[in-house]
Amino acid sequence: MLIKQAETIVPIDSLLSRRWSMRAFDINRKVPRDMIISICEAGRWAPSCFGDEPWRFLVWDVYDNEDAYLKAFDCIGDWNKRWVKTAPIIMASFADDRFRKNGDANRWGQHDTGLATQNVLLQANALGLGAHPLGGFDANKLKQEFNVPDRFTPMAFIAIGYQTSESVLDDDHKSEESKPRFRRPLGTTFFADYWENGIVDDSN
Repeated sequence: MLIKQAETIVPIDSLLSRRWSMRAFDINRKVPRDMIISICEAGRWAPSCFGDEPWRFLVWDVYDNEDAYLKAFDCIGDWNKRWVKTAPIIMASFADDRFRKNGDANRWGQHDTGLATQNVLLQANALGLGAHPLGGFDANKLKQEFNVPDRFTPMAFIAIGYQTSESVLDDDHKSEESKPRFRRPLGTTFFADYWENGIVDDSN
């Protein structure tokens, strides 16, 4: 199995450092229902503004309802379909544009849905699964096919399953799978005190 541990400048928790967005899933290996519920439960306990829980997730299991799975799969863009087809579970996240408590606009809804999504990704990883979020899909088609109310914005799909050999991927995606992980230097995205004043590790 391919392991792509993050090369961090200081130690971080291994659950974070070993999480990566794999593409080679084992479509022939069913994800147990209790694991799916565990992943959803992790998302449920994300923080949110006013505790409003603006996220909604649709979950499709090819072993539970293949017709619904294929209907969701058909909303995914062609490039992503080429590897998502290896994943037995796909999910879609949606952000409520309004607060439940008063109907006012919730500008934090998408942010909070991202927090719930990260919980989903990390819990999948903790269970020995892989999870890969993706943005290449037809949002309007997704909403129409699954009768999603207007106030909910489709945010991402997530492919989930057990990892398998890269041999299930086409050549383009094999290349992507084997690329080293990369992040920009810490000080280019995290600033100390002033904008673009890159934070530095001065603990040594």
